Amino acid sequence: MSAKERETANVGSGLWKGIGMWAWILFRISGLVLAVYLFVHIWVISQGRVSGAETLDDFFAFFDKPFLVFLDSVLVAAVLYHALNGVRILLMDVGIGIHRHKAVFWVCMLVAALAVWGFAYKAIPLIF
Repeated sequence: MSAKERETANVGSGLWKGIGMWAWILFRISGLVLAVYLFVHIWVISQGRVSGAETLDDFFAFFDKPFLVFLDSVLVAAVLYHALNGVRILLMDVGIGIHRHKAVFWVCMLVAALAVWGFAYKAIPLIF
């Protein structure tokens, strides 16, 4: 098998070389992170109703720590990645960008990176 054939073959470890596989893995991981966050978020908010406003205020004071603000930045990155990669997948489902899926992926990631940078610009003073 020639080098060119090996490069384009979809067998064995060749599957892990492509951007598409890593996009798929990160899409699944970000989806899991968002699902876990949703349950934690609902639990924290419900504490205001179950335990009272003082408990909810204590939670909010706890979440105002630099490390947790950093984790909020990670959450924003996961949301943006998941949303924009989902838009890319929807575009391909309707036939837009199929032959240029890598370019569409990188454009989506550039938009996500710029949005995360904008959020980080505002969050960095709260972290440090």
